[in-house]
Amino acid sequence: MSIMGDYLGMGLRLDELDGENIAYFKHCAEHSFHLQRCDACKLLRYPPTTACPWCMSPDSKWVPVEGKGAVHSYTEVHHAIQPAFKAHTPYLILLVDLDTQKGKPGADEALRVVGNLVTPEGKLAPPELVKQVGIGTRVRMVFADVSAGLSLPQWAIDESATQPDRPWRYPQE
Repeated sequence: MSIMGDYLGMGLRLDELDGENIAYFKHCAEHSFHLQRCDACKLLRYPPTTACPWCMSPDSKWVPVEGKGAVHSYTEVHHAIQPAFKAHTPYLILLVDLDTQKGKPGADEALRVVGNLVTPEGKLAPPELVKQVGIGTRVRMVFADVSAGLSLPQWAIDESATQPDRPWRYPQE
């Protein structure tokens, strides 16, 4: 059975042939962040996939993971390609280094998860919030409910974390 929903006027659909993503989004629908842990090398992986990218083992289990980390990189969208996002520009797409498994399997590696910057309620962040975020900003995962059985993992500023004095941002006009 496919999972379908509507996000900002744009249709979303996950087909049952995509088993790893179906499992991932079922956890997200419960507002619980889970990743696959390889049975062989014990490393977590993202995005969901059929085999471990480090040891190639096909065997894994879904385990809960804390959705907290720091912005590794970002892009600030001013010209929305999808019409549904036009009214929300500018908005940020974040690449976040999770605190979990940082520095593994190599010193400069981390689990990096993509998502939009949103308010704590899961709505796309307004421009004044967008201007506060840069590389190093501490964020936490929140879930934006799309439909019954479908929630998107997104990122909100972690108000409980110590934030960098001045996160690095691209120069502003």
